[in-house]
Amino acid sequence: MLRRVPRWIVAVLLIVVIGGLLTACGSAEDYPQTTLESAGPHNDSILGVYSLVWYGSIIVFFLVEGLLIFSVFKFRGEPKTAHGRPVPVHGNNRLEIIWTVIPAIILAIIAVPTLQVISELSEAPGDDAMVINVIGHQFFWEFQYPDLGVNTTNELHIPVGQRIDLRLDSADVIHSFWVPQLAGKTDAIPGRDNRMWFEADAPGTYLGQCAEFCGLAHYQMLMTVVAESQEDFDAWVAEELAPPPAEGDPEEGLAIVEAQCAACHAIEGTSAQGQVGPALTGFANQELIADVIENTPENLAAWLDDPQAIKPGTAMPDLPLSEADIINLVTYLETLNGESE
Repeated sequence: MLRRVPRWIVAVLLIVVIGGLLTACGSAEDYPQTTLESAGPHNDSILGVYSLVWYGSIIVFFLVEGLLIFSVFKFRGEPKTAHGRPVPVHGNNRLEIIWTVIPAIILAIIAVPTLQVISELSEAPGDDAMVINVIGHQFFWEFQYPDLGVNTTNELHIPVGQRIDLRLDSADVIHSFWVPQLAGKTDAIPGRDNRMWFEADAPGTYLGQCAEFCGLAHYQMLMTVVAESQEDFDAWVAEELAPPPAEGDPEEGLAIVEAQCAACHAIEGTSAQGQVGPALTGFANQELIADVIENTPENLAAWLDDPQAIKPGTAMPDLPLSEADIINLVTYLETLNGESE
């Protein structure tokens, strides 16, 4: 016959198990996409409901498991039937009412603040909010500042303490915009104008991603939100609106193409005859770069500088190009109108 396990051993085992679980906890530095360290009022509201449910679940867990363990030890010596099973109990109205009413009360306690937070977060952010259009693409994010005339890719700059009104849309499939420390998830759906808002309490860099499976490179559809002081934000806007750098030398650009691009791309009239990537003979007449961003000198420079940031998963390598190389390449490629060189 099995010996009875001392209660102190059970208590020690429980402490060890709980301690082991707690070691999985970490800070935002260890887990930059944690939802448990809020950085704005939008996520504060969500975290409040989450905490209510979490701590309530802990209480319910220990009550239920404690009652279960108590019952096992308390009634294991009770009389049994001829088949060795416990004697069945047929109905107990009082108990049935109790275990029906208590869960109903618990659900009500959770439902009321949940509905309040949903209503609060659904309200328009106000006329003083900064409007930013967010467009999801396979597999990158495009951010448009209509009031400032600035467009960016995968990096969203916002001033601290400023409420941000995000207008979400998609150019292809359903995506989901999610920056865990600032706000909850909201879908970007083709043809539908979804809205959400958030606000950063302190300067910092907050990581986000697409939270809706959208294709093979979904895992690379990341974004960065840079929250900065109003002064730093204004300086960033001024830098983005600054005129493009001085025009480069197309002959130097051609030399770079023949040295580093000829193995993959073909350009009529040159030594570049690669068949791996698309031909570039009529590049200046193309509307899009890599089928994802508008063909402008600024976008082309960004593409040459870091193609993975524009189109994650692209076969285009990250070439070791200096700023002068990029300027010369942009100048040369903008001359390719389809005519033989």
